[in-house]
Amino acid sequence: MTQNPLKTMIEKNRGGQKTGLYSVCSANELVLRSAIRHAVAHQYPLIIESTSNQVNQFGGYTGIRPHEFMAWVQKLAGEEGMSDEKLVLGGDHLGPLLWQKEPESSAMEKAVDMVRAYTLAGFTKIHLDTSMKLADDPAGPLDPRVCARRGAILARAVYESFGSMPNQAKRPMFVIGSEVPIPGGSQEHEDSVTPTCAGDFLEQVSIFKDEFLKAGIDFNDVAAFVVQPGVEFGDDFVCFYDAKKAAELTGALKTVPGIVFEGHSTDYQCPGNLAEMVRDGVAILKVGPALTFVLREALFLLEAVEEILTPPPSRSNLKKTLLDEMNNSKQYWEKYYSGTSEEIEYKKFYSYSDRCRYYLPGKKVQQAIETLIKNVPEIPPALLSQFFPAQYRRYMAGNLRNDPLSVIYSRIGDLCDDYAAACGYLPE
Repeated sequence: MTQNPLKTMIEKNRGGQKTGLYSVCSANELVLRSAIRHAVAHQYPLIIESTSNQVNQFGGYTGIRPHEFMAWVQKLAGEEGMSDEKLVLGGDHLGPLLWQKEPESSAMEKAVDMVRAYTLAGFTKIHLDTSMKLADDPAGPLDPRVCARRGAILARAVYESFGSMPNQAKRPMFVIGSEVPIPGGSQEHEDSVTPTCAGDFLEQVSIFKDEFLKAGIDFNDVAAFVVQPGVEFGDDFVCFYDAKKAAELTGALKTVPGIVFEGHSTDYQCPGNLAEMVRDGVAILKVGPALTFVLREALFLLEAVEEILTPPPSRSNLKKTLLDEMNNSKQYWEKYYSGTSEEIEYKKFYSYSDRCRYYLPGKKVQQAIETLIKNVPEIPPALLSQFFPAQYRRYMAGNLRNDPLSVIYSRIGDLCDDYAAACGYLPE
C-alpha cells in the first residue's frame, strides 16, 4: 500500500524540516489545471479538495457527487501528467454543515452518508467538521465533547467504508477540530483575529482522543487539527499571520506528537507569512477564493486585449455577461455584500470574497469565456507587456507561449509559486 503523502509530509515537518502541503479548494477547471501543471513542473504533491456544499451525495451546488468529482480530477491530472502518488483528494467541511436546521438524528444520518460516499470514491484527506450547532442543541456554545462525539461517529463511518475497499486503496487520514473558520472567508469586517488559545487546543485534542478511542478510531489516523492561527479575509480586508501572536498556540503543538495544524483562509497572505506558518507547524495551507480571484483578473485583462483587437459586434462581453448573471441570481453574493449601491457594485467583481466565482461555471459565462479565448488566439507581445508583464518576460525568454490559456495558467501559477515556496518546493 502506498503511503499517503500527508503522512510523509507530517513526519518531515515534525522532524524539523520546512515541509508542508497546500490544498486547492476549487472546482474550476482552469484553476485546477493551473495548479496541477505547476505541481508537475516542480515535482511536488498536491491536495485538491471539494467542499461539502460543492460536492455531496445529492450533487451539491455543482451538481457533482464525490465519485464524479474524483473521476474528473483524476482525468485532469492524467491529462497534465500527474501521477496518482502525487495527488491527494480531500473532502472539506464534511459533516452536518448543510443540515444545521435539522435535529441531530437526521442531520448526522445525512452526514454519515456523505462521508461514506467520499470514502468509497477514494478521497484520502477527510476533514470532519462538526463544529456547528444543530436544531435540537441547547442554547449557548456547542460543547466540544458533543463536537468530538459527532466527529467520532463520522470517523467510524469512514473506517467501515474503507474496510470494504480493495487492499491497494490508500488509507484515509482525518483532519479534525472544533474551532473551524467559516468556509469562504468572514462575512463581517475584522481588523484582527485572535489565535486559538493554546489551552483550548490541548483540551480539544484530549476530548477528541477520548471520543475517538471510545469509537475504536486510531488517533494515528489524524493528520491535522484545525485551529485559528490568526489569519482571515473578508470582502475588503485581510488579517495577516503574526508569528509572535501565535507563538503560544504553535508552541503547544510541539507537545502533541504526530499531527500538524491545518490553516484555513490562508488566501491573500504574503509569501513570507505563508512560509512562517509552515515553519511554525501550520503545514497544510488551504487556498481557494484567491485562486479564482487571480483567474478573474486574468480574464478581465484578456478582455482588455480583446477590446483593442476585436470590433464590438464580435466581442465576448464577458464582464457584462458575468454581471448580468449575478444580477439575475443574487443567492451567492447578496447576503455577503453590504454598503452603498456603488460599494456593492464594486464588490461584485473586486471583493476578496470573490463571490463571482460561483457564476463562472454558468453556461452563458462559459460561452463568453470561450468567445474571448477564440477572439484572441495570440496576445501580441506589446499587449502582453502592457497587461501581463511577468508573462511577457517569460515569453521573450522563450519560456512561455503567448496564447491566452498558456498566459492564464502562468498567471495563476504565480500564486502557486508562493504556496509551493512556503511548503519547501521552491526557493523563497
